[in-house]
Amino acid sequence: MLFTVLSGLITSSLIVPFGRFLKTKWGFILAFLPVLLFLYFAQYIVPIGRGSYFVQSTSWVPSLGINLDFKLDGLSLLFSLFITGIGACIFFYANAYLKGHRYIDRFFGYLCLFMSAMLGLVLSDNMLLLFIFWELTSISSFFLIGFNNDNNESRKSALTALSITGLGGFFLLAGFILLGNIAGTYHITALLDKVSLIQQHPLFPLVFGLVALGAITKSAQFPFHFWLPGAMKAPTPVSAYLHSATMVKAGIYLLARFSPILGGNPIWMYSLMAIGGFTMLYTAFHSLFRTDLKGVLAYSTISALGILVFLLGLGTKEAIIAACVFILVHALYKAALFLITGIIDHETSTRDLTVLRGLRKVLMPVAIAGFLAALSSAGIPLTFGFIGKDLIYEATLHAAPDLCLYLTAAAVATNILLVSAGFMAGIKPFMGKLPEQFSKIHLPYKAMWIPPLLLAILGVIFGCIPGLIGEWIAGPTAVSILAKTEVFHLKIWHGFNLILLLSAITIAAGTLLYFANKPSNNKLTWIAKFNKISPEYMINLCAQEIALFSAFFTNKMHNGYLRSYLLKIILFAEVLIAYQLYLGGPLHIKWETLSPVSFYEVTTVCILIGAIVLTIRTTSRLTAVVATSVVGYAICLIFVFYSAPDLAMTQFTIDTLTVVLFVLVLFKLPSFLNLANRRTVIRDAIVAVIFGVLLSMVALRVLHEPTTTNISDFYGDYAYVLAKGKNVVNVLLVDFRGFDTMFEIVVLSIAALGVYSLLKLRLKPSDKE
Repeated sequence: MLFTVLSGLITSSLIVPFGRFLKTKWGFILAFLPVLLFLYFAQYIVPIGRGSYFVQSTSWVPSLGINLDFKLDGLSLLFSLFITGIGACIFFYANAYLKGHRYIDRFFGYLCLFMSAMLGLVLSDNMLLLFIFWELTSISSFFLIGFNNDNNESRKSALTALSITGLGGFFLLAGFILLGNIAGTYHITALLDKVSLIQQHPLFPLVFGLVALGAITKSAQFPFHFWLPGAMKAPTPVSAYLHSATMVKAGIYLLARFSPILGGNPIWMYSLMAIGGFTMLYTAFHSLFRTDLKGVLAYSTISALGILVFLLGLGTKEAIIAACVFILVHALYKAALFLITGIIDHETSTRDLTVLRGLRKVLMPVAIAGFLAALSSAGIPLTFGFIGKDLIYEATLHAAPDLCLYLTAAAVATNILLVSAGFMAGIKPFMGKLPEQFSKIHLPYKAMWIPPLLLAILGVIFGCIPGLIGEWIAGPTAVSILAKTEVFHLKIWHGFNLILLLSAITIAAGTLLYFANKPSNNKLTWIAKFNKISPEYMINLCAQEIALFSAFFTNKMHNGYLRSYLLKIILFAEVLIAYQLYLGGPLHIKWETLSPVSFYEVTTVCILIGAIVLTIRTTSRLTAVVATSVVGYAICLIFVFYSAPDLAMTQFTIDTLTVVLFVLVLFKLPSFLNLANRRTVIRDAIVAVIFGVLLSMVALRVLHEPTTTNISDFYGDYAYVLAKGKNVVNVLLVDFRGFDTMFEIVVLSIAALGVYSLLKLRLKPSDKE
């Protein structure tokens, strides 16, 4: 399993030196990577269907509880087959869709990276490892959504998607850390044995809230749903891959994976049902007003994700089974519809539903795919969508008696709206009379229209043989979510009952709504009037206020003067030190334990104070540097007085070198400017005195702490034995922490080169702007 996760990452890195190969006619060979991965995961269908699961663990950072733990069970197998199976279709499709694009190699690099991140996410059995792949999907999707980076809207959409999902990732990490601390492990399977401990902990509501926030932001649930329609600026293969089967379903996967750990209680049930229920109705309604094909698909996708969150919140056996089937149903027909939309856009250069019609006469295979996908979306009998819709109604009807009526009504209303939306995307562009402007278009490459046709046909095959999916795919998935063995079979026909009646009402009402609702720009303008009360508007308003505050804060805190930065840093340090001293209680000095003060020490301190006063008062840089060096040498003498000759020698060397460097630099600096007035001097003096007093108090408090000499004894004993050096400080710098010192030297060298470059820089007046 580890290699399957790494394969995409390795391939992605190889595209850097061998990317030109993808621009040739043999570029389609890369598509066989997801095909091979699909075949690898397909071999586990039978054993997992019989109740087995597979684990793999490799030690990574065991001290932090982070290991490369992977687990392949029913749930992870379902998503792995999505990611690689639909991924293979996307790879073939994209190779034709982007043929001749100058950055096609870069595109496939991002796509391989994203595929690996998704595989790692669904296979991870360690929370922190899962989080790493979670964030990697956000980063790789950022590159994919903003692939057309010369387009301002694409860049904005990519940033919005990254901001929302990244914010959710922040909450998710906090939730995982809290959960790990409560349970004492980050191993997901081990959490199943500590469900009672977790759910009875006082912090459980907070843990659930943080994890749920991560999931609903990733799966575009209200009020974070708006990033997904904006992400439609991405190339169509990206939309089909990310928004039908992979990235947006990562939140669904997360809720499903943690359902046996965090679920089964009122907090989980009512919050997810409320969020999912409102999202599915709200966005299904909005899909009817869109004139852009991708807009229709985006809002209907969010609605479908809302249905899944709603079912996972309901949490009954029937609801979990319905969710498992609907995940597959939605992935098949929605990926097909996205790919069909890409073909239409590729051939007609438009996705406007008000002008698209009659395309069946020139794109017949595409029309067949669209027709079949739309039927599955509507839940017509003998399609897989019919099975999924019936299971949803069965779940809502078997819910608690006081809720079942409302839940069923919400599900029926949503499905009626989705029937109309599915017909708008899959049937409307192909019906009616072909306009003259589209009469000369032709079928694209087979690699473009075969994948959506294949996915649409699979929707019909699975609808005719539902037991195949029920026994080997959906069943093991439900067992993973329920964390207990359940046996069930999917059937085409359940007889004449209330569920069949609701399905008939849904199809009839949805079809009537499709014929009654004509997409138009007037309707789009009307719905846009409500944007000022939409979550997107509110969040953008908050973002603008934050940007204004950031600008104000930056202008106040970063004025470009080094002394200003030092003042703020020291003031902040003073507050922290004073607070820590306050927490430590009153300071008592045992005068009798202090050593007597000698004449040499008094003389040295007097010299030191005199040098400080001279440094402050002088108007000459050279005098200030010399006076500062005197301060350093006085401190060296204090080290000598208190039996630290090694430290004194090191300090002496550094001071001498510093003085030499300062003097060399002084020749290149402009003339001395005194920018401080009397008030500034008094302020700085007060700050400096307070800082000195606080540090003195810290030093005195250290005397009260017990002293251990283990570390100093170790270096004293082994400095000569191990490093053949008699100066302990030097041995410490160049041997025991040699790499640290080397990198410090590198940093200082880079800084010196930067300073030298700035000193040598000669700009023209026009370049200074």
